[in-house]
Amino acid sequence: MRFIFKTKYDQDISVTRHGGDRFWYSLLIIGMLFMPLLIDDFYLGEISYICILAIAGIGLMILSGYTGLASLGHAAFLGIGAYTHAFLLTHGIPFILSIPIVIIVSFLVGAIIGIPILRLSGMYLAIATLALCFIAEHVFIRWEHFTGGNRGLAVPYEEIFGISLTNSAVFYYLCLFFLIISMFAAINILRSPTGRAFVAIRDSEIAAQSLGVNLGIYKALSFAISGAFTGLAGALLAHYIGYLAPDIFNIFLSLTLLLLIVVGGMGSLHGTIFGAIFVGFLPQLIAICRDYLPSSIGSQPGLEPMLFGMILVLFILYEPLGIYGRWIKIKLFFEMFPTYKKQTFKKQKVFNKTDRV
Repeated sequence: MRFIFKTKYDQDISVTRHGGDRFWYSLLIIGMLFMPLLIDDFYLGEISYICILAIAGIGLMILSGYTGLASLGHAAFLGIGAYTHAFLLTHGIPFILSIPIVIIVSFLVGAIIGIPILRLSGMYLAIATLALCFIAEHVFIRWEHFTGGNRGLAVPYEEIFGISLTNSAVFYYLCLFFLIISMFAAINILRSPTGRAFVAIRDSEIAAQSLGVNLGIYKALSFAISGAFTGLAGALLAHYIGYLAPDIFNIFLSLTLLLLIVVGGMGSLHGTIFGAIFVGFLPQLIAICRDYLPSSIGSQPGLEPMLFGMILVLFILYEPLGIYGRWIKIKLFFEMFPTYKKQTFKKQKVFNKTDRV
């Protein structure tokens, strides 16, 4: 078991806890850089999609995992980012300028929407964000000048420094770059006073307010920051899809993002990576399993949403800390072996806010 003795002030503000973390994260990044040499284009595209899901998961994790605000409408921000990016590229704005504009637009839309919505809480907030998803889908259908309506909108083929994004390896490196940047940005936000205010609101709104935290401002700011990350993911998703249609950004996509953070582990940035890997490869696993199931079951069109819902319920009941929480328990088991106690590794009760008041 590693015990960290802090002897310098820099250790409190360091991104990593110790040299071991730096070694393993560096090794992971080097392995990811060599990934295009090891796998074919299909799986490289799937990993690119996982990176996009992880960026969107970071946005939702900041809102739901760290601020404690439920959202069932984050597919709307993916759509805003995707359509804004495609619209700018269509009108001659280069990729390098389009991405910052998309982030700013998504941030402002999140702030504008968040101010009235976040007066609600609990179930009513979830219903309001669910309504946001449906409203956004209808706006994408009706605003034909901006989105193309039901006929859709083609995403222009774009180049960066003369290299086309249609190349799977180039697009993979682009998604990986933005994932690393997003992860560092989220880490720095969460260890700032703003991030500590988010966590205080999640743990107890009454205690946070008594300490001088302005609930309205920080909730709206959390919604805006979450929208900015998700909008960035939407811009990358536009290139991954190639052709945008309103029915892509539906409630099922929002539930997929919710499944991502719950399965990965609420309140953990590591959980977004684990959840993105799980959610990204699950449809492929289901498609493979369809061939081995009886035709009466394998041919059912609603099999994937049903399995997503079942997995979500099972994780909430039996592993509320998600995959990352289970990974922490496994590491702790081997660190403490053979002096461990069984009670340490059992499912821990997760208290609601009403239980803490």
